[in-house]
Amino acid sequence: MVVADTSVWVDFLRGAQAAHCDRMALLLDDQSIALCDRVLQEVLQAVRDEREFRTVSNRLLALPCFNLGGHALALTAARNYRRLRRLGFTPRSATDVLIATFCAEEGHELLHNDRDFDSMAKHLGLKVAKVG
Repeated sequence: MVVADTSVWVDFLRGAQAAHCDRMALLLDDQSIALCDRVLQEVLQAVRDEREFRTVSNRLLALPCFNLGGHALALTAARNYRRLRRLGFTPRSATDVLIATFCAEEGHELLHNDRDFDSMAKHLGLKVAKVG
């Protein structure tokens, strides 16, 4: 299963012409895309009005959605964040480290458009979905 990050969802829902959006469309057609609760929150908090909120939430809730809660994952993500800092890379988002840790631990690929995930892939064993 491929998990799509907020960076891809936002571009895709705005109709951006980009390789990661093309890949998203293919994965949606194949029904092999998922999201996680934090991504659901981030995408929905950015919508402009209630009508758009209902439309987008209905679309997203039709997909598999992973719950990132739990202390075990939080501990692993905190360790990963600290490891990345020791290696000279400070992630801009703790949520992104949590998402990357989840995907790495569960063996899911991550579809993204955020340069921080490339560093996490290099150091955390995160599999990044191919684009283009």
